Amino acid sequence: MTDRTLSPPRPGIFSRILGIFLPSRRRARAAGAVSAPIVPAQSIAGRSLMIVIAIMSFLACLTLGAVSLVRDASLAWQDDIVREVTIQVRPVDGVDTKAEADKASAIAASMPGVASARALEDWENAKLLEPWLGSGLDMADLPIPHLIVVELSDPDAVDLVALAARLNTEVKGASLDDHRSWTDRLKTMANATVIIGVSILGLVFIATVLSVIFATRGAMASNRDIVSVLHYVGAEASFIAREFQRHFLFLGLKGGLLGASGAAALFAVLSFFIGRSIATPEGDQVSALFGRFAIGPTGYLGALVIALLIGVMTAITSRLTVYRHLASIE
Repeated sequence: MTDRTLSPPRPGIFSRILGIFLPSRRRARAAGAVSAPIVPAQSIAGRSLMIVIAIMSFLACLTLGAVSLVRDASLAWQDDIVREVTIQVRPVDGVDTKAEADKASAIAASMPGVASARALEDWENAKLLEPWLGSGLDMADLPIPHLIVVELSDPDAVDLVALAARLNTEVKGASLDDHRSWTDRLKTMANATVIIGVSILGLVFIATVLSVIFATRGAMASNRDIVSVLHYVGAEASFIAREFQRHFLFLGLKGGLLGASGAAALFAVLSFFIGRSIATPEGDQVSALFGRFAIGPTGYLGALVIALLIGVMTAITSRLTVYRHLASIE
């Protein structure tokens, strides 16, 4: 049988070991021992790791919230776009453009799935051109096309190909814009945002795992004598790993919930202030892009799930690290 050489243990090691194996306070007092866990509940390294985990959880929840906001806004934009198409009637020499626009409106309104078709008034066209041409325009002097806004009650029931064909055949200078290119761009942007967000979440989780590994190794190094004595006197690896796992599980849950709470509070505050500034130009711009900047119950539930996931991941990582360390000293 191979001899195992042990370095002299520090004072108090056997008392702590006895406290681990004999959790009863009465038995611990009878033996003159003080019950103590393998890993100290409060330590500078533990507090530092909890802060790191809180920061990682905060960043992960921020990423999740941002992805949720962009995705919800993109879906809302797509829903608005697919429920509206535009008909443009360009001026043609010798042709009454207004009469052609009325004809195009009647054709569009007769199509199944169309709720209404309305030609914009001159003042509405002037309002659209005001940012580029200024105010006080006389629309009669400008050869601008007539625009017809077609509202769809059921986008799936409308045959846009047939509508475009009828307009090209029956209305001079008419063309149909169904905004498909914009919808495709929005879908591409939303998918790219989700992919980027998931990648950032993956990086945050990897950084958290590495932090836990280093912290577990540090905790084992500072308690190496206790771990070695326990291992040599016959303590099972599962028992030692369970002690570390319990310690880092609570540490991970505390840090994860702290970071998730910070992110949730930030989104709630931003939603409150942006909701109050809706009437301002800046607030209107933000509202047009992201709505009221509210992530909703799903977003807050996702933050809670991330916090719990980080806690579980921290516990599992520490347990596997302990098993590897014990295997290396066999």
